[in-house]
Amino acid sequence: MNILIVHNYYRIPGGEDVVVENESRLLEEAGHKVFLYTRHNSELDSMSVYKKLMLPLSFIYSGRTKADITDLIKEKSIDVVMVHNTLMFISPSVYYAALKCGVPVIQVVHNFRLLCPGAALYRNGHICEECIENGLHRALRYSCYRDSRIFTLACVLSMICHRRLRIYEKLYYICLTEFGRSKLLSYPGIKKERVFVKPNFTGPPKEIIPYEQRENCAVYAGRLDELKGIREIFYAFRDMGEKAPLLYVCGSGPLEEWCGEFIRENSLSGIRLLGRIEHEEVIRLMGRARVVLCPSKWYEGLPMNIIEAFSVGTPVIGSSIGNVAAVITSEGLGRRIDISRGSQAVKAAVLSFFYGPGSYEYDEQAFKEARERYGRNNNRVMLEKILEAVVDNG
Repeated sequence: MNILIVHNYYRIPGGEDVVVENESRLLEEAGHKVFLYTRHNSELDSMSVYKKLMLPLSFIYSGRTKADITDLIKEKSIDVVMVHNTLMFISPSVYYAALKCGVPVIQVVHNFRLLCPGAALYRNGHICEECIENGLHRALRYSCYRDSRIFTLACVLSMICHRRLRIYEKLYYICLTEFGRSKLLSYPGIKKERVFVKPNFTGPPKEIIPYEQRENCAVYAGRLDELKGIREIFYAFRDMGEKAPLLYVCGSGPLEEWCGEFIRENSLSGIRLLGRIEHEEVIRLMGRARVVLCPSKWYEGLPMNIIEAFSVGTPVIGSSIGNVAAVITSEGLGRRIDISRGSQAVKAAVLSFFYGPGSYEYDEQAFKEARERYGRNNNRVMLEKILEAVVDNG
């Protein structure tokens, strides 16, 4: 099968980018021909002032994308197009180009962009579903995309335009969890038979360090962002005082400077801010740790850090909402916390992994099942079945 994978890379690398690269390799190893069409938000740095002013229009339509995709489909005899992210440069024009060529399109749903201009269903410290319940115009009131009224307006106009053209009803979808599928189906017009569920997956099996031999440390791996609960983690480790285990923080983002200042102001030598490091080093740190932290304040897509933690047999402290809760299915895999309680919830959960009574009990069978569920072989079978069904149905 000839497969075209389309993705607009973010300025700060994240889980979606890893998924694109993982799935491309997986399909190639399975004998498929994979072609990539990518753009990168860093292109913004070299754009002229005029092009930057015109950029919001590309949210709605991109002549370049339409021409490029059409040429690729014809030149490479593409059977199916898989789309990940279209913002900021690709736009929904990719859908029209593919469908006009008679090629089916699968949109992989990593977030809630089809329902919410901000993509997270989160605003001002809490879950927000106003655009689902009351209409997209609500996003304009709060400047939900990039905290900009102009960019938010561009997003809203794009969504309204393409909804009226009913393009989203003509696509197929891969959601990462049943929770994600249920949210997507709140969009009127999308038929449930067009929406599949397939989780992300991890790389080849890693050596598992026995839990009793793990270091007295925790790991946070992800974007340093308000939505991820990074402030709550730092407050919790400050408040634990001498009981706080060592914490490795891997990643970058808008709160990176705040994190550094917080460590200095509170003399927290036990928090190691590592920045963006090699992916294999992140996995190695997870495999040495007693717990990985993921106290997200939004629903999430399907955090790669959780399934990567499972792949090395490390439990996760995660929030009790959305897709994080959907993945931590038993106490053997970790703890689900009420993140609305803030840093106190994080503190109590972390301490339970390092001190009794009520301390965490390792569940080898739960991790074995999780590694199979999110493993390469299982994912390849699921993905190929979806691709075959989509191509057969057209």
